[in-house]
Amino acid sequence: MKRRGLLLWAAALPAAAQAAVEVNTATRAELESLPGLGPSLVQRLLDGRPFADWADMMKRVPGVKAATAQRLSAAGLRVAGTQFSRQP
Repeated sequence: MKRRGLLLWAAALPAAAQAAVEVNTATRAELESLPGLGPSLVQRLLDGRPFADWADMMKRVPGVKAATAQRLSAAGLRVAGTQFSRQP
């Protein structure tokens, strides 16, 4: 019974929350599929890549600060394979 409940719960998750999207290799369509990434921000990401890490991306892409990075990371965006985490 527990397994069935887990499977139903996983099926209810949005696709973006289930799969990570790597900013350095993703297509425009993959990036635009994430909530919070519109055409303008996607273009800035495509123009700026590759990114070494989240700090590099936040420094070089206008409009991406810690709060935006946290939201995008929660939606599935990854930079160099990692989730965003606030530095102390």
